Amino acid sequence: MNENGVPESAMVITAHPDDAEFTVAGTVAAWTSAGCTVTYVVCTDGNAGSHEPGMTSGKLAKIRRAEQRAACATLGVSEVVFLGYDDGQLQPTLDLRRDLVRAVRQYKPEVVITWNPMRLFVRDDYINHPDHRAAAQAALDAVAPSSAMPLLWPQDGPPHRVSQVYVHTDDQPNVWIDVTETMDRKIAALKQHASQMGDWDPTETVREWNAEAGRAKGLAYAESYRVITLRRLITID
Repeated sequence: MNENGVPESAMVITAHPDDAEFTVAGTVAAWTSAGCTVTYVVCTDGNAGSHEPGMTSGKLAKIRRAEQRAACATLGVSEVVFLGYDDGQLQPTLDLRRDLVRAVRQYKPEVVITWNPMRLFVRDDYINHPDHRAAAQAALDAVAPSSAMPLLWPQDGPPHRVSQVYVHTDDQPNVWIDVTETMDRKIAALKQHASQMGDWDPTETVREWNAEAGRAKGLAYAESYRVITLRRLITID
């Protein structure tokens, strides 16, 4: 961590292209502006997320990868890794966990951002997507303890211990990130996902969400997390 509490490196693990832009991109923009190297790992290509006549999953996957890369460029994200799983079919399997362990060991993030896999009802009008829950469960399992275990999948790289996990959409947040200065970049990045936005302008909705999160700490806009600190933990298997 630098003197402002910003990690030197971070990894954001999501289920779909656009997941991070809807939720944690204000934090990502703030951290990259402060010198943090951020890598995205996107588990699926979002290749079922269209009702457009004539669209195919292969064509949609290419569109959504391009949109995610454009969003990452807007946010200053260093690299985006696509694991290529099918949208709507993600499960927290050993194969997915191993893919995530491989990514964690390759990029060696100090911090991992993911979601709460237990969160089923996010609002009164939304049931959390099963892919979100599956990606989050696999991410947490990959971080604690798999990526740090030298005898587990040693051919996938030397062990790496993540220092902290930032869990978004948790009912018991303990950290609030001020994203007032990065809201415009967050919204601009989200708008890169044109295939998902259609004619909808997400600006006011996203601002309302982050204003609500900020009220708890007197901030104009914030993103909240439950932060789990792992660096002092000793894992006994």
